[in-house]
Amino acid sequence: MDRISQLTHSVLDDIDNCRDLESLENLRVKYFGKNGVITSELKSLSTLEKEEKKEIGKKLNLIKNTFFEKFEKKKKNIEVLIINEKLKEEDVDVSLPSRENNYFDSKIHPITQTINEIVSILGALGLTYEEGPDIEDDFHNFTALNIPENHPARQMHDTFYLGKNSNDYVLRTHTSPVQIRALKKNDFPLKIFAPGRTYRCDSDLTHTPMFHQVEGLVVDENINFANLKWFLEKFCRMFFDNENLEFRFRPSYFPFTEPSAEVDIKCKISSGKISIGDGNQWLEILGCGMVHPNVFAKVGIERKLSGFAFGMGIERLAMLKYGMPDLRNFYDGDLRWLNHYGFSFLDNSDLSWK
Repeated sequence: MDRISQLTHSVLDDIDNCRDLESLENLRVKYFGKNGVITSELKSLSTLEKEEKKEIGKKLNLIKNTFFEKFEKKKKNIEVLIINEKLKEEDVDVSLPSRENNYFDSKIHPITQTINEIVSILGALGLTYEEGPDIEDDFHNFTALNIPENHPARQMHDTFYLGKNSNDYVLRTHTSPVQIRALKKNDFPLKIFAPGRTYRCDSDLTHTPMFHQVEGLVVDENINFANLKWFLEKFCRMFFDNENLEFRFRPSYFPFTEPSAEVDIKCKISSGKISIGDGNQWLEILGCGMVHPNVFAKVGIERKLSGFAFGMGIERLAMLKYGMPDLRNFYDGDLRWLNHYGFSFLDNSDLSWK
């Protein structure tokens, strides 16, 4: 039995032996992580002769496809078992009398509160609210945003595709498609922001399959990076209510912006708690950049325009501002958590900014 055949048997046997989601995820990292076994094999193809590269490459791709097909099936089976076990433990006696709800104790969810704050601040800074569909086509979600065909975001284990035989439609992976729809209107100057739900195949301490983002886009003549820098610093100081907040713009890469940057703010992390604006540590909060010329070209804009765009996770902003340690708690539906972290309706009556 050759090396590739042994590797195939090893991969499939390991999946069959997984008994929980943690070991299944560890297995994915073992074979397909950054330094995974299969990943390393794929990287080494460049050193082989043409015919050998073609033969081994075909076998490795077959292993990859088979792995993720069995991986998803195994994951679903384990999740079903977990749910069934949980249902056995949470039997409810429906004959018990109902309890009266005290509506005066109702709370605003932190996500709603944070979105209201963001809408208020960005509106005060001159941007207009825009919305778009949660179900997007390939053009608006990927192609128009200069995302190449081989980009990892297009893989089925990262994106929710709709339809068994077609990749034409997806649950949007970001709110950036709203920017494309706004650009296609060809009505400039353009100053918009778009908060909304987004979806990715991910779930852990800092990721959930459904989450919220807000994207911003400003396009006009002579827009430059200094405009972007001023705008984001202004927004963050208003959101965190700290005029002395310090920033760091780090070069980064996003397909739809060039140059691109990630924005860090000064913080202090002590005993598991984050204090924004203090200390000598840095914390990444959002991504941004100048709109890539290819994006303008994809939507047929021929005028000499420039613009900046930015995007940030709403849950992340809420966690940083209000000290929430686990993203998954946002969607557990635990009234005790909501009573602790929720907001009073009376405190939410005025979100206007001077």
